[in-house]
Amino acid sequence: MPELPEVESVRRGLETWARGRRVARVRVLEPRILGTTSQRVIAPGAAADFAELLAGHVLASVERRGKFLWLPLDTHAATPWQPWARTADDRDLRTPPLALSVHLGMSGQFRVHTAADPLHRHTRAILDLDPADVDSDPADVDGRPAASELRFVDQRIFGHLGVEPLVPDRWTAGDRYVPASAAHIAADPLEPGFDAEAVARRIQRKRTVLKAALLDQTTVSGIGNIYADEALFAAGVHPLAPTRTTRISRIRAVLAESAAVMRAALAQGGTSFDSLYVHVNGESGYFARSLQVYGRTGEPCRRCGTPITRLVVGGRSSHVCPACQRTPRPSRIS
Repeated sequence: MPELPEVESVRRGLETWARGRRVARVRVLEPRILGTTSQRVIAPGAAADFAELLAGHVLASVERRGKFLWLPLDTHAATPWQPWARTADDRDLRTPPLALSVHLGMSGQFRVHTAADPLHRHTRAILDLDPADVDSDPADVDGRPAASELRFVDQRIFGHLGVEPLVPDRWTAGDRYVPASAAHIAADPLEPGFDAEAVARRIQRKRTVLKAALLDQTTVSGIGNIYADEALFAAGVHPLAPTRTTRISRIRAVLAESAAVMRAALAQGGTSFDSLYVHVNGESGYFARSLQVYGRTGEPCRRCGTPITRLVVGGRSSHVCPACQRTPRPSRIS
């Protein structure tokens, strides 16, 4: 499943190709992408409603938290999107802004195409995009085609799209707004306003093991299985270390390494193990070549030569170096 660096790579691609573009038309080829993996009974009019809500709007920006993406909508191309004001004289006080919300799931991809490009057999939805300035010369706008298609491709249909209201963010200071469906998702280590000290203290108060705490998206978002293993190795901490008895300095180190390893992965376009994860231009990330422990069971540790071992934490595979990450002493965590 794409993790934070992979989703951020997609966000940057969409920022280049979709931000400021008006949605001229929407075609939903598979209505199931409008639900979630737990809701696959789609109302008969859902696809038409989705298309009507998007058509004519400008994709004003591209935002991300953890693995969630959203594109705030603005009907006026000439003015940038702003969250609705909290003053009584604001005309839109009673009308929350909307956004196209996106979750890539395990195999969701956004791909930029021209209308003449062949249609991939797993294409689930198509957004026809006009230039931001619809009165401009119909040539390229900022080097982008004046009209193009943004296609959502999803082999397994675990991803989903929707249009939903934005609500005030309760996790960071300031006036940020997030989709209602992601309001419970905590801030991630790469976003502005992330309070690493508060998160470290929150983790230490939990009654679990450190790997499980890192994967809890209501504690800290965006750290998936790959980067949790890599961060724990970099910090020299075992995934089964009990949060209650782990020194706060070590938890801080794990969070710092989480941010560092995800930035390193982002610089290489993320981690691609197969064709299910690609950027909007079809390219793959190559951070898999730099992984220290994840997926390397039986191979020698790049640091000390000890074979990497695999264990299961909370139903998820975890990869450790037994020498660099010492097994913690038995401790009661519940």
